[in-house]
Amino acid sequence: MESFILKFPQDTQFSDDEFFEFCAANDPLRIERNSKGQIIIMSPSGSKTGNIHFKIIHAFSTWVMENEGSGYGFDSSAGFKLPDQSILAPDAAFVVTQRWESLTEEQQKKFAPLTPDFIIEVRSESDSLSQLKTKMDDWIRNGCHLAWLIDPIEKKAYIYKPDESVTTIDNFKAKLSGESVLPGFELDLSKLL
Repeated sequence: MESFILKFPQDTQFSDDEFFEFCAANDPLRIERNSKGQIIIMSPSGSKTGNIHFKIIHAFSTWVMENEGSGYGFDSSAGFKLPDQSILAPDAAFVVTQRWESLTEEQQKKFAPLTPDFIIEVRSESDSLSQLKTKMDDWIRNGCHLAWLIDPIEKKAYIYKPDESVTTIDNFKAKLSGESVLPGFELDLSKLL
């Protein structure tokens, strides 16, 4: 099952605080809001995809902890309010220290009003590839510096950067580089399967 959009009476909109409370009341559902204000419910990942997420988060969190002071890492439970008013939750995200620490404690507790510097999205069996690619474009359009879409189904990865065309990695033998956003971070795709 793919994600679906909840239908509400016309002109029904949640404030940011109401949306935060709605998400908290419906935990553990994965809920996002797009730039049109539509509420999107995503189905849970299958176990195989969950294992891939685990491996990615392990490699990513190890790099973040070894590079203490460079920034903050987040998993799929963290939502971010983007400049286009959407509230999205990537599978993994990174925000540089200065940007994160410029937020108030209240902003950090809810949906942080900023676009992460780096995000990862992982395609699961229930995800539409075209919808995920649109979401990746949204991340970049809202100010993300580096975004990876990892597709274990087709064994491909897509690298998104501002002002550049998308780079497609056609096999899982490659290593993805964190480039200047995450210096020294590499994700070995061959270890995900």
